[in-house]
Amino acid sequence: MPLAVYNSILEQRLAELHADFFPLLRGRSQLTLEIGCGHGHFLTAYAEAHPNEFCVGIDLIADRLQRAERKTTRAGRTNVAWVQAEAGLLVEALPRDCLLTRILVLFPDPWPKRRHWKNRLIQAAFLDALAARTASGAQLCFRTDHAPYFSYALDAIRSHAMWRIDDAAAWPFELATVFQSRADSYQSLIAVRSRKEA
Repeated sequence: MPLAVYNSILEQRLAELHADFFPLLRGRSQLTLEIGCGHGHFLTAYAEAHPNEFCVGIDLIADRLQRAERKTTRAGRTNVAWVQAEAGLLVEALPRDCLLTRILVLFPDPWPKRRHWKNRLIQAAFLDALAARTASGAQLCFRTDHAPYFSYALDAIRSHAMWRIDDAAAWPFELATVFQSRADSYQSLIAVRSRKEA
């Protein structure tokens, strides 16, 4: 894709975020973010269990988000927003006065072939972007049924200066997602945003 076309698409997506999503953040300084929210089962129930948190679910597929919106409406939840966006773009474009306090990544695409690992979400550059939009103590909650991806993510987080694995932290909310219900087994980790180094 030519650079000019890519930049044009990027500008359009940023304009849509500023027009449709960012107005919902006025007066909000903290967010819980689910990346790859699917049809919204998990985040709708999470938002009901955490009524004082403002939750945002993002996905790339519009139909999933429409279904999620219907669930939220039926449940009467007003503390959830659904956004069609790529994770890196949304995180980097968030208003500076709005911080992520918890990031949920449940059963992301593991991109199992080595040549596709560059597409995996949990990588140093994305951890950098999250660190820039979180405060000390924020949680990154990651769960997968793909053991090699779990090891990969664990290594990426352990080698990152701004995140540390918290083996003592309890998983914040349990509800079996569609992928979890199909999995024979899965692994979870919680990483905590460390203080900035002096």
